[in-house]
Amino acid sequence: MKPIHPDYAALVKEVRRQLAISQEDLTRELGVSYATVNRWESGQAKPSKLARAQLDAFCDRMTAQGMLELP
Repeated sequence: MKPIHPDYAALVKEVRRQLAISQEDLTRELGVSYATVNRWESGQAKPSKLARAQLDAFCDRMTAQGMLELP
């Protein structure tokens, strides 16, 4: 079981920075709304269990492709 990332705002910002994608691009990849990603990134909300799974799967794919490097 993966540990829950305590700072999703920083994680989302770092993912977008490394991939050079907009919040809108990330929303399309994850199947969530722009407002949702915006709230995550601003620290106003944390991803639901389903959204965490989608975000984790996306990060895993990008890491496997060598496009993302997370601690």
